[in-house]
Amino acid sequence: MEKAHSLLLNEEVCGQLGEHQKAQFIFEWLSFLKKLLPAADRADIKHNQKRLVEQLMVVLIGSPGPPTRQLLAQCLSLLYRLGDPFSASLAVDKCNDIILSKDDSPSFLPTRLAAITCLGAIYEQLGRLLGNTFTVAVGNLLKMMKNAESQGRYEIMLSIEKILRGLGVSAVPCHRDIYKAARFCLTDRSMSVRCAAARCLLELQREAVFLWTSELENVATLCFRAFEGSNYNVRVMVSKFLGTVLAAAIVPRQRTSFAEAMELLSGGFLRGGASFLRASGDMLKGTSSVSKDIRVGISQACVVLVSCLGSEWLEANFPALVAQVLELASHPRTTQTASDSACSRRCVSFILRATLGTMLGPKAQVAAAKELCSLVGKQKKALDAPVSDCSMETRLNVADVAASQHTLVCVLQELGSLVQGLGSSADSLLQEPSAGALDTVTSVLLHPSASVRLAAAWCLRCFAVALPAHLSMLVDRCGERLNALRGSSEAVAGYSAAIAALLGAVQHCPLGVPHAKGKVVLSLAEELLRSATQNSRLSIHRTQGGWLLLSALMTLGGAVVVHHLPRVLLLWKCAFPLSVQELHTERSRGDAFTWHVALEARAGALCAMKSFFLYCRDLVNEEVIDRLHTPLACAVALLTQFPALIRSYGNQIKNVATTFRWRLYEVLTLIPPKTYEESFGTLLKQLVSDLTVVENSVSSGLMLLLPFCHPNDMSVLGPPVQDTDHLFLEEQVFNWGRLLQLGVPKSPNFTNSLLSRLSKITLSSFALQHLGCSPNVLVSEHVCRLGLGLLLRALESSDDLLRCTAAEGLARLVQVANDSAFSVSTMQISFEKLKTARDAMSRMGHALALGTLYRYMGGIGSPQHLSACLGILFTLSQDSSSPEVQMWALHSLSLVIDLAGPMYHAHVEPTFTLVLRMLLTVPPAHVEVLQSLGRCLSALITALGPDLQGEGPLLSALRTSCLVGCAVMRESHDCLVQAQAITSLQQLHMFAPRHVNVANLVPCLCVNMCSSYLSLRKAAVACLRQLTQREAVEVSDYAVTVAKELPHVTIKERGLEGALFILLDQEMDPQLRQDIQEILGHMLSSVTVARLSHWLKLCKDVLSVSADFAATLRADVNEREDEKEQADDDSIFTCKSESSSPFINLRCSTRAFAAECVCRIISQCENGDPAHFHMALAQERHFLVLHLADLICMAFMAATDHNSQLRMSGLHTLLVIIRKFAAVPEPEFPGHVILEQYQANVGAALRPAFSADTPPDVTAKACQVCSAWISSGVVSDLGDLRRVHHLLTSSLIRVQAAKEVPCQQYNESTTTMETLAVLKAWAEVYIAAEGKSVGAGLTGDGLLKLVQADLPTLSRLWLAALQDYALLTLPQEYAHWLPAAGGAFYTAETVDSARPHYCSAWAPILHATALWLKSTGFIVVDDGPANLSRPVTPTSMGQSTSLASIQSPEDVNTDRLHLILGITMEFLCSPHSDAQMEDIISCLHALQSLLDVPWPRSKISNDQALSVELLSVLHRLIVTRESASIQLAVLELVHQVVCAAQEHVKEKRHSAEVDDGAAEKETLPEFGEGRDTGGLVPGKSLVFGALQLCLCILVRKLPQLSPKLMGSVPGHSMQPQPLSHSDCTLVSAALSILSDLPSVCSPEGSISILPSVLYLVIGVLWELVRQEPEALLSALLSVALQVLRVLLSSPMAHAEKSQHAWAHLLRCALSTLLDFWDSEVHSGVNEVSLLTAVTIFLLSASAKVTTVSSLQTRCIAKFKGCLQSKDPVVNPVLLLLSLFQSAAADVSVPFVQALGGTLVEHLQAAEKRQPRSTDEVQAVLEGVRALEALVSAAEEEHREYESLTAVLLPILISFLLDENALSLASLPALTLHKCALQDLMRIGPQHSSIFKAIMASSPSLKARLQSAVKVNQESVKARSALGQPHCKTSPSIQLKTNFL
Repeated sequence: MEKAHSLLLNEEVCGQLGEHQKAQFIFEWLSFLKKLLPAADRADIKHNQKRLVEQLMVVLIGSPGPPTRQLLAQCLSLLYRLGDPFSASLAVDKCNDIILSKDDSPSFLPTRLAAITCLGAIYEQLGRLLGNTFTVAVGNLLKMMKNAESQGRYEIMLSIEKILRGLGVSAVPCHRDIYKAARFCLTDRSMSVRCAAARCLLELQREAVFLWTSELENVATLCFRAFEGSNYNVRVMVSKFLGTVLAAAIVPRQRTSFAEAMELLSGGFLRGGASFLRASGDMLKGTSSVSKDIRVGISQACVVLVSCLGSEWLEANFPALVAQVLELASHPRTTQTASDSACSRRCVSFILRATLGTMLGPKAQVAAAKELCSLVGKQKKALDAPVSDCSMETRLNVADVAASQHTLVCVLQELGSLVQGLGSSADSLLQEPSAGALDTVTSVLLHPSASVRLAAAWCLRCFAVALPAHLSMLVDRCGERLNALRGSSEAVAGYSAAIAALLGAVQHCPLGVPHAKGKVVLSLAEELLRSATQNSRLSIHRTQGGWLLLSALMTLGGAVVVHHLPRVLLLWKCAFPLSVQELHTERSRGDAFTWHVALEARAGALCAMKSFFLYCRDLVNEEVIDRLHTPLACAVALLTQFPALIRSYGNQIKNVATTFRWRLYEVLTLIPPKTYEESFGTLLKQLVSDLTVVENSVSSGLMLLLPFCHPNDMSVLGPPVQDTDHLFLEEQVFNWGRLLQLGVPKSPNFTNSLLSRLSKITLSSFALQHLGCSPNVLVSEHVCRLGLGLLLRALESSDDLLRCTAAEGLARLVQVANDSAFSVSTMQISFEKLKTARDAMSRMGHALALGTLYRYMGGIGSPQHLSACLGILFTLSQDSSSPEVQMWALHSLSLVIDLAGPMYHAHVEPTFTLVLRMLLTVPPAHVEVLQSLGRCLSALITALGPDLQGEGPLLSALRTSCLVGCAVMRESHDCLVQAQAITSLQQLHMFAPRHVNVANLVPCLCVNMCSSYLSLRKAAVACLRQLTQREAVEVSDYAVTVAKELPHVTIKERGLEGALFILLDQEMDPQLRQDIQEILGHMLSSVTVARLSHWLKLCKDVLSVSADFAATLRADVNEREDEKEQADDDSIFTCKSESSSPFINLRCSTRAFAAECVCRIISQCENGDPAHFHMALAQERHFLVLHLADLICMAFMAATDHNSQLRMSGLHTLLVIIRKFAAVPEPEFPGHVILEQYQANVGAALRPAFSADTPPDVTAKACQVCSAWISSGVVSDLGDLRRVHHLLTSSLIRVQAAKEVPCQQYNESTTTMETLAVLKAWAEVYIAAEGKSVGAGLTGDGLLKLVQADLPTLSRLWLAALQDYALLTLPQEYAHWLPAAGGAFYTAETVDSARPHYCSAWAPILHATALWLKSTGFIVVDDGPANLSRPVTPTSMGQSTSLASIQSPEDVNTDRLHLILGITMEFLCSPHSDAQMEDIISCLHALQSLLDVPWPRSKISNDQALSVELLSVLHRLIVTRESASIQLAVLELVHQVVCAAQEHVKEKRHSAEVDDGAAEKETLPEFGEGRDTGGLVPGKSLVFGALQLCLCILVRKLPQLSPKLMGSVPGHSMQPQPLSHSDCTLVSAALSILSDLPSVCSPEGSISILPSVLYLVIGVLWELVRQEPEALLSALLSVALQVLRVLLSSPMAHAEKSQHAWAHLLRCALSTLLDFWDSEVHSGVNEVSLLTAVTIFLLSASAKVTTVSSLQTRCIAKFKGCLQSKDPVVNPVLLLLSLFQSAAADVSVPFVQALGGTLVEHLQAAEKRQPRSTDEVQAVLEGVRALEALVSAAEEEHREYESLTAVLLPILISFLLDENALSLASLPALTLHKCALQDLMRIGPQHSSIFKAIMASSPSLKARLQSAVKVNQESVKARSALGQPHCKTSPSIQLKTNFL
């Protein structure tokens, strides 16, 4: 196909191809030519135009298929437009000749259709350039239409549409003729012709003025006739035309008023498309001839009309629209039958929802809701009569009731929808007294009509969902009214329904209702049921109302129902006979009314059971089912008595019996079948009877089949089951269409037969479905044969739904039979039937059976069966005489492709050939066939899968076939075919992404994303979601290229992102909204950093739509008392929304999502460039910190909105901003942070959240923001901080007052949530104050002052909250420990709902409590009881209760300590994988705070088991958490535990020494772990646990320490890995712990652990000296050396019982260190550090360790080697100095003797080398000091003293420079000279005799010294003389001269 990519057709290649390949080749060439022509040079086009035209004409006369002729027409018209247009007349003449040709053969039809298409395309592109030739062309087309078939009429209408579009106003002479032709086509029998005619007329009305003037009524009547018998596509197109024409009649100069236009539509709605005489005759007969198709179409046209008039027009005129539309619902002609009434109400509701619900903004919707409330008030005249015990029906006009009920139902439904969509924004509707919304709706609950009462109840439910604060009040009000008006049947029914609806709304309100409401409702229900028998007139209504309330009570969930379950079970028991035997005796008692009441009660009881099983599954157990067994058994037995009861009492019992049966079946499907196993026979007989009853409607039977159809087979059932925006309307047309499709004759025998078959098919499918899901079920051969015969007959049914069900049942039967022979025989039956059958129904059914038979058999296992099946399906799919057979065969083929799997690869190529050939030849009117072909193409792509990425000619050809097939389907006019094309391309992109041209695909998706068809939008958005996962940036760039092609979305201004935001706001489909949000999320994660400004501007525009925050804030400002605060907060108005936003009337959910996007942007930037959060580095506009003002503005707008959801999102955004920007400094004002300037904004954003009417969840979120703001340290002035602090203080006061005024609006758990949020916020502030972690000038002490006043109250509340949490986290088996009355902040009824709030707040409270106890030193101070929301429990941790006051301070402290330890240990022992790191850190810090206090430290150290358990928990935490901060906190805590154990051991030793006396020290018991034996028991030893934990850390960071991990011993391992800063810190902490462990042990115990400790310390030391020297490692190395020094100087090394063992182990350690040194290449080792370690051994260890000759010799050798090293870095002289000065004589003397001479040689060599660096000078000077130390040590022995001094002085003199050399000397030499001279002047007088002797014996040395002294004196004099005259005082103010 690559050869087709050229400007001219490659005729040579094309001629060599077969017929089908040639068609594909031409299509590919035309597709390429269409893309190439606009981009090609015009000179090239004109040069090749003649040849191109010739080739295109050859294609035209070659009988091209529909897709090819479309491309051909587009290419030909583009060629003339871009090339030479003057030769186009020749092509027009050629097309006219073809059109007028006398050849009527079928083979010539494609050529004629291609000529028609080309003619329209040429005129569309060239228009007036062709002159007046259009009259001839149009005349020829209209002339041909008279004898044309449906395809010809379809193409002619489309061609004329294009001609009109191209000519515009120039085509006026032909308008009348075109209109006449289109009139006939608009009522054509072919639906595709009707669609084309509607499109033509839609284009005609642009210029044909007569259509919306003189012909307006005729056009309307014509459209009404077009609606009759139409399908969905026709209704959409015709309604679009009709609505547009009516809008055109209204808009210009108001030729027609809106009322007149609506009158036209109303006439069609009432009378249909019939003439006046026929309509009058029907009216006289009392019948209605208006079909549902017409009314549905008119409803859609009305919506189009209002859409064309626009949102602004609607805002100004919606009262007129509502009044006109509501007349349709109440007109007598639309309410003659129940079906007509339902259809009319649906149509009216659809119009109101599509206009008021989608086109109006929030403010206009509130106004519309007020208008609807006023309409409800006007309709209340039916309720004017006073309500009394007498029936209202006698006082009311029946006609008035009938007229008002339909209007009220529609109004109430729309009012509820508006309020629910507005959410909390609808609060203004209730606050306005004139509206009286709730009172108005509540009053309608007394309406005589049941449908009105139910609509009012649903409307109240919508109010409750939108405004949860009013839910509890509404329940109370309705309950009170129900009690007051219990004597009115309407009141009982209405208010019962209202309460039930309100309770059903609770599950949609997260804040719930008070728990006591359940008890209130149950009491109401019991009272209604109890009083049902007191008044016969009210018995039925009270019975229904009582059970309805119980059913609604179950929706509150098990947490509420569990407290009332015994009473409910008793009510269920009383509703049924006590036994089945008693049931049989009931027949002889009672009359029709008694039975009616009894059956109503039992049906209500069953309804309550169903609700119980649905919403209280956690309460369903064996005991409950056993108690319900008898009522259910009686209910099943009652089924057998219904025939006799109906015969005895007539239809009065029949309806309620039907309701009873339906509810019984629903209950039985929700419980285990074993419960009613003994009633199977009765149930099956009753099911058969119910399904075969003659009175059932055929459509009801058909609807029963829907659940048994496979979801994949739904696509062949037609458009009604597809996704559409008009599904609300189209559902009723679907049911009506089924009845018409069946063509049910008047014969009752036929009806009985059909219903019988339906019932058998339904039962068979039901049984087979459940048997197929049950394993090990055997079905007899006889049953299989019976089922097979039944299903095979149903396969040949004329109903599509019945055929689908039969095919599914056949597949299930084969699955249940599980017999290969039966499967083969069944398949063979279909084979034989398809070979012989000629009727379409049989072929369709058996073709579907071929595809479904293998669905439940694990796929197709036999290649022979697959080949045979494909042969038949291929043949059927090419039967062009029956498109229906083609559709079903192709659908079956797609199923076979899916089921065959890899076995189908051998058939892929011929299948592709078939699919492409049919795609190129099937007429466009056969959209069902095209849809099936699309499913086949999708299945083929899935079958090939990743193989599509491969190379080779075959795979390349298959990929090209996929792309060609998708291109053909994309050119279709049907939305479902286009959606299938997009889905196929999406699959292809998933398997072979580089072969899909995303640049061409994205523009197509952007156009389809704005389609009016829901299915097409869903496909486009789903494909975009996949593309943006990998190529978000490219997708965004490609979308910009189609900005002009999108009619409704301004991509040009805001890009694809803005279009998606608008689409998100408009869509209602949940899956589509989720896909859009995912697309935006992918685009955010990919392009945020690069296009930051664009995204922030976009989010700001979205958030600023309808932002009424400025008015709110001004009102808030006026209420302030402090004028200074008012002046400060005025700055917030700078973020007022801009009026230039491209978004209008966005919903609050969309704006809330925009706020979430802002948070994601901040998170995305956090992972990017650090300059995003650093003002000094941010020099360009795309860094986030420069947009901080916009971020604050957006958070502020959202947080101050009136919608609760948006407020929550805004507060969360503000919280994120505070956390991320709190530490960003302000470069212009050092010491301040950048957020400080937004104090007023933050305060103003938080203040509304603490008002009395704010929902608790918003207040809780605001408390979190307050604590973050106060703790952040942004504010540097306490006065400024007090404003936010005051908000927290007020919330604390409100929390304490909760017990005085319990919450009446929400569930008690919301009080828990708010209380814990306040306590958590205070805890976070206190933690920040105690930790002094705040900056910017506000110290921790200053912040602590704010908390100090409330600290006594807070501490008690914190302890109470912790106690609650400790009890709530107990396992289920300890649930009986929970207080019966509840805890401090929760009630017993709300335990489950309160537990999550405690889980989110306990950690900071725990940390704050520990800090408070630390600050008090565990001193109990009782300042009086704190006000709690509930009485505290007896175990309230020392609070002022009757029992707690008896406890001693020691007991109180112990309880508090154990509370904190228990909570932390329980959490740290098993932290969940999703546990927040902050909670773990809080636990660790809380424990650290406790161990900082002596009393808890002693308590923990006294309890050895507790300490060991704590270390075990910490060890597990180390293993399971990789966070460096957590591991470091763990090690710090372990160190505290070890130190506490140290103190404990020291205290015991000291106590023993004092008690027993110093003289008896030898007999003292050994304290510390190990005791006398030295054994350390794992799991009981603290030292072992600490050692294990340190080992874990060290081995993780230095795996070379573990021989098992590295496969070798330490010292011989591979090159170590570098350590990070956190690694170094952890290793240092672990080493510090190791150094303390011996002091916790007894002498014997220390011997046990010393080898391990030394192994780890020496190993760490060795690994460190082998790495490259760095600053981090130097600090760690210092720690390791210090740990080594501590170990060597440990008291245990000198204890009598352990000194020998210690000496031996330390010698081994020193030997090991030296062995490591000897085994390593010296160039890679830090020898200075090793020598330092050796020196520490020599200085700190006992002489028994270091005086061993072998070790001493090796150490001396190491020193000598370092002294002789030429590396200036390796300088051991300083270490020798410390050794000479500090070591014992027996240690230092051998080193002096061995290294003294070497040291002298080292110094003497320094003169010859002349030091060149400061390090070399320092080494020489250190050598001098060492030699001085030798001189000092040798003073006692005169001989050594004189010799050493005689050596030292000449060396110093040798370092002096003469006068000449001094001026030229380098800085190191000069430094050495000065230091040597100073030393000589200091040492000389001390040893004057020796000094004089040396001077006398060596004149050269004397002269050198004298010269140096003289030069020094001269320089001193010169400096003193130079400094005196210029001596002056320096100025007090120093001017800055360096401004860089």
